[in-house]
Amino acid sequence: MMTRIQKTLAVLAIGGSALVAGAPAFAQAAAPQAPAPAAATAPAAPMLTIRQVYDKMEAAGYRNISEIERSSKHGYEVKAYDPQGQRVKLYVDPQTGAVTRSRFDD
Repeated sequence: MMTRIQKTLAVLAIGGSALVAGAPAFAQAAAPQAPAPAAATAPAAPMLTIRQVYDKMEAAGYRNISEIERSSKHGYEVKAYDPQGQRVKLYVDPQTGAVTRSRFDD
């Protein structure tokens, strides 16, 4: 004859094995979790070197690049001539090298 504790343990064992056997099916049926925001999980991209910024500006058609300075406010500030021959001051993203703002330079 089984004691009350033995019956409880037997029920728990049977129920636990049923849960384990059903877990893979449940995991597959569950809705996928949304990925964490990239900014929260991925470290910031490394900052480009001055040489890399120069090469990106040249590849984008800028010529006579005379000055590239690191700016805490704008990333990089670049003085150059645009493809139309106008003297410009460019503000460049320090991680991507994309021109974020430009203005004619006097």
